Amino acid sequence: MQATSFSEILERTSSPRGSVYHHFPEGKNQLVKAALGLVTAQMGRVFSPSAGASPEDVTELFLQVWRVVLQRSRFTAGCAVVAVTVAADSPELMAHVGVIFGAWRRRLADLLEQGGLAPKDAAKFGATLIAASEGAVILSRAEQSMEPFELVAAQLLEQARALPRVSPRRSRPRKARS
Repeated sequence: MQATSFSEILERTSSPRGSVYHHFPEGKNQLVKAALGLVTAQMGRVFSPSAGASPEDVTELFLQVWRVVLQRSRFTAGCAVVAVTVAADSPELMAHVGVIFGAWRRRLADLLEQGGLAPKDAAKFGATLIAASEGAVILSRAEQSMEPFELVAAQLLEQARALPRVSPRRSRPRKARS
C-alpha cells in the first residue's frame, strides 16, 4: 500500500490527476484515511443488530458481514482496515486504524452488554470476535475456501452461547466527558 504511487491509483481509477490532488492535497495518507472512512461507514450500515440482540445474534450478524464479503468477492476482498494495518509504515495511518479497531471493539462490547453479558465478558468477547473473524477471513482468502471461516464461525457461536448472562442492559446514551 505505501509503495503504491498516485500514478498507479490514477491509472487504475481513470481519475484526472488534478482531481486527485485537489481532493487529497495532503497526499496518499489522506486518500487512505478517506477510503477507511467509507469502509467504516459501510460497516456501520450493514452491521446494525436490533437493540438488545442476544450475543449469539450479534455474533452471527458480524460473521455474516464477512461471509458476504468473501462470497461476493470470490475470496478477493477482505478487511481494508487489516490491510492498512499490515501494510502501513506511517505512524499517522497506524494511529488511525487503531482508532477504528478501538471503536469497533467498543461498539461490539456495548451491543454484547445490551444483550446480557457482563461488561468484562462483553469487552473480551468483542475483541475475540474481531480478531478471530479477521483471521478467518485471511485464512479463507488464502485457501480460496469458506471452510476455515466456517470452522472459526462455529467456534465463535459456541463461545457466544456459553458466555454467562446477566440481566440485559438497555441502550442508554453515554455521558459526555468534560
